[in-house]
Order: sequence, then structure tokens, then C-alpha cells
Amino acid sequence: MTTLSSESIKAALLGVCIGDALGVPVEFSFRSERSRQPITDMTGYGTYNQAPGTWSDDSSLTFCLAEALCQEFDLNVVAQYFLDWYQKDYWTAHNHRFDIGNTTRDALDRILSGVSPFESGGAHKQDNGNGSLMRILPLVFKTYNLPIQERYAYARDVSGITHRHTLSVVSCFYFLEFARLLLQGSDILHAYYSLCQTFPDTMAEILHPDGIPSEFKRITDGSLIQMPEENIESQGFVIHTLEAAMWCLLKGNTNSETVLMAVNLGGDTDTTAAVAGGLAGLAYGIEGIPEKWMRGIARREDIEDLAHRMGKYLFTQSGTCQKRRYSFILR
Repeated sequence: MTTLSSESIKAALLGVCIGDALGVPVEFSFRSERSRQPITDMTGYGTYNQAPGTWSDDSSLTFCLAEALCQEFDLNVVAQYFLDWYQKDYWTAHNHRFDIGNTTRDALDRILSGVSPFESGGAHKQDNGNGSLMRILPLVFKTYNLPIQERYAYARDVSGITHRHTLSVVSCFYFLEFARLLLQGSDILHAYYSLCQTFPDTMAEILHPDGIPSEFKRITDGSLIQMPEENIESQGFVIHTLEAAMWCLLKGNTNSETVLMAVNLGGDTDTTAAVAGGLAGLAYGIEGIPEKWMRGIARREDIEDLAHRMGKYLFTQSGTCQKRRYSFILR
């Protein structure tokens, strides 16, 4: 059972970046190609000509958020770490940024022009790529003990740095609530069915009078687990990424099975596998991640040090998350 600790942070961070690295060499490949030549292990080169174990913007921005959570929370600090990655190759695998989403680039350019990170993210329907979902997981450790309205507000504001539309925000919030249940000791199926029961009412209360967007129906009505693979989309739309990652988590029986299934859906392989891999890290623990994959990942020691520093800042000696509230939540 996963518990709230520096080890669970390490499982989450390594889960994200290993899924990411498995998907990087075959990003944009067709599912039919992955069916003929499935990925079964860590590979390299391919789409971006990167060495095996290289992770992309998905992991870089996840690590940037984790760095911001090693100190008193400030959304401007989170945004500055993102800018450091964008402009200075901060928290890249090999001191070189080789990928960035259009919505993320546009948002970071707005911040550079003077726009507040509270207003910088794309807020239109077409801005719902998966660029905030892929990096949001470290936030669960910050918000674990907060009331649900505050947990939503953190998800809204951290997602909103780059992706401010309701679909992206609610996707991030669902993902974090699922991760929170895993940290509380729920297994994957219990967490899934629990959210099927509670999440629509939660969003009706938080987003009243609009309630949960209709795009979440397949995620919250219990039907996702029964969907055949041909009904699962794996491109860059945030709802598709969340559905695909959840589908792989529900279908897989191990960490490796889950993330390889995500990669072999094709399309946005690195992000689908990063999102699925982060949750699989929490569900199966650090011991569930194949050691050969951990040995081959770029900057493993730095990632483990980041997890330790984040845990040291956030957790008390009893292993519970410190309760800190900030004025931006109540804006």
C-alpha cells in the first residue's frame, strides 16, 4: 500500500518520467504501427533522436512544479521555474529542451510579456491540450490534507498557468483526486468506482450551476473500464489523454504492463504513458517499477534527491502533510 512519504513522491516522479521516456522515441506513431512492432522495453532515438532513458517536457515541467513545492507556495515561483525550463533548459534530461506544446509556449510567452500567471493560460475550447495534466501530479502531495474546495483551487491555478479552460482544470482535479485516493490506500478499482459515485456531485457543487462538463461522462459513469481499445483515443486532447491513461491503469495488472499499454496506443505516446505512469507509480509503489528502467533513466539521482527535498519540506515527522494555506486560494 502506498503511503504519504518521500518514497511515494519518488514513485510518482519516477513513474511519470519512465512512462515519458518509454514513449519519447515513438511519439506520433500510429497505433497500427505499435500493434505490428510493440514497445516492450526502454528504447531510444526514433522521433527526437534522443538516447534511451531521455524524458521530455512532460517530466521537465513535473520536476519544475516539484521544485516549487520545496518552498513556501507561490504561483509566481511555479511560473518562474517553467520559464527557466523554457529559456534556460532547466530540469531537462540532457541540458537541452527538445519539445514544447503550442498552448504551453503561448502561455509562457504571455508571462514574459507581463501577464500574471493567474491569467496566462489558454482559456478557449481549442486550448485543451494535455500540457497541464501531464505535469500536475506533484500537487497531490501539497494539497492532500486540504478541504476539497481548496484542493480544487490549487488545481485550477496551477493548471491555469498554461491551460485555464474548465476541461483542463477539471481533468487535472480528477487526476489529483484519483491520486489522493491511491495515497489513502485505495486500490485502482476502488478509487475508480469511488470517483464514479462522488465526482459528478463534487463538481456540481464546485462549479454550480454548470456542473461537470459532459465530456467527462465516459470517465465518471463507470463505462470506461468496459471500453474496447478502438474506442480509446490517444492524441493530445486532454480528455482523450485522461481517458487513455485511466483505461490503461484499469486494464493493466502491473506498472510495466500499464505504461507499455499506454505507449502502444500510439499517438501522444510520451504523455499518455507519463500520466498513466505517475498513477501506476502510486498504485504499485517504487518496488513495482522495473529496476532496469530506473537504472536507465536520465538523472535518476537528481530525481530521487528532488523527491527527498520535497518530502522533507512538505511532511512532518509523523508523515502527514503540513497544512499551509495561501491568500491566492481565496482570490
